Amino acid sequence: MTAFNFDNTYVHLPMTFYSKLSPVPAPKPEMVILNAPLATDMGLDFSSMSPDAQVALFAGNRIPDGAESLAQAYAGHQFGHFTMLGDGRAILLGEHLTPTGQRLDVQFKGSGRTPYSRGGDGRAAIGPMLREYLISEAMHALNVPTTRSLAVVTSGETVHRETDLPGAILTRIASSHIRVGTFQYAAMQQDNGILKSLVDYTIERHYPSIGEEKNKPLSLLEAVMEKQADLITQWMRVGFIHGVMNTDNVALSGETIDYGPCAFMDAYDPGTVFSSIDHRGRYAYANQPNIAQWNLARFAETLLPILDNDTEKATEMAEEALHGFEALYKDKWFAMMRSKLGLFSDRTENKSLVTDLLEWMHEVGADYINTFRDLTEDELPQGEPYDKKTFKEWHTRWQAQLSQATEPLESSVSLMRANNPSVIPRNHKVEQVLDAATNGDIQPLEDLLAALQEPYENRTDLNPYQSPPKPEEKVHQTFCGT
Repeated sequence: MTAFNFDNTYVHLPMTFYSKLSPVPAPKPEMVILNAPLATDMGLDFSSMSPDAQVALFAGNRIPDGAESLAQAYAGHQFGHFTMLGDGRAILLGEHLTPTGQRLDVQFKGSGRTPYSRGGDGRAAIGPMLREYLISEAMHALNVPTTRSLAVVTSGETVHRETDLPGAILTRIASSHIRVGTFQYAAMQQDNGILKSLVDYTIERHYPSIGEEKNKPLSLLEAVMEKQADLITQWMRVGFIHGVMNTDNVALSGETIDYGPCAFMDAYDPGTVFSSIDHRGRYAYANQPNIAQWNLARFAETLLPILDNDTEKATEMAEEALHGFEALYKDKWFAMMRSKLGLFSDRTENKSLVTDLLEWMHEVGADYINTFRDLTEDELPQGEPYDKKTFKEWHTRWQAQLSQATEPLESSVSLMRANNPSVIPRNHKVEQVLDAATNGDIQPLEDLLAALQEPYENRTDLNPYQSPPKPEEKVHQTFCGT
């Protein structure tokens, strides 16, 4: 199809959840990148549109038929502090139905001021928008649940952050933009009818199988917990650090959303932090599971008025559910880590293999991605830091466990190669291509995107993207860029 197939349902919620408005036209937009594979996945084909028509569409200068554009209202705990928020620079264009019946939000980021801008200019710079495009597409290829990016256009405006930068607009595709913060906003209305309408809408859209449950709010809490445990486990698998796990950045669909100062870990260190605004390490790599549970507790608080008429009983129900998160996550995490080592059973020896390897990696500063990928090779890895006695002893134990398994060695190797990428968007490479793109050279970005399309293949042409940064290339801080 050449046009979006809009079927908008969010507008049926009480109007307190949104404000209807159109994107602010961009004065002189130009196409930077269009995601043709994603368009195909969505059943869209823009090839019959002229370049000018494509640019006008993705700049928000031409509103497509069927769109009902709006900015969403929500609240959120940002670094532990509660505040009222909303789409300050984003416009939800509508919900597109794909040929397979999948419902997807189409949202512009950087499309101008809204009632929730709180003094902001409503625009975005090209660097952060291309970062989201790049990282979200990389996460998709890594098989991590994520929103995706359909296009980036420059707006023809200059936006001022630390310096003057080219303005840009990103088109984000998501299963929805319902956040924990959306529920926090609903709870602030102190109207159980409004809260119930959001619960029913979320269940119908994302968890229809629980629609007939006796206590739907409790079932929704448990379903969202499961999704978040799955998501954080996948982040940990590939060494991803979100950077701003605020409650307004927690999508109830279970997708990764809002790629701000995100980064991927090079040397294994549980305390790794890149975000320039995370001064105390609240959202460090190893803290992500704990923060997920904290965010879920904030979600549970919003549901208390409709969990049960008895406040004390409602609190007990919520606490009981939340107490199950730690064991739920640990089981998923150990299963994931065993997969990275080709281990099929959950015996105690296998758990110690996981923890002992990570302790050694932390001690010697081993590269997280390359270490696990090296283990998929037939021979014992050579050179630094694999010549250490501690590693050789661990390797002998690991090989003994593999040889005792009921599954053939080929199955273990296949399991490892399916869970250990050979290439990720290394931070220093990301910064290099974004600097080039900001200065008008998009080719390095396109080359990196191509290298990240099949991250579980180990091809020789990937070598330039696989090496950890040299000391002078290390990225110590990433920035939100809002």
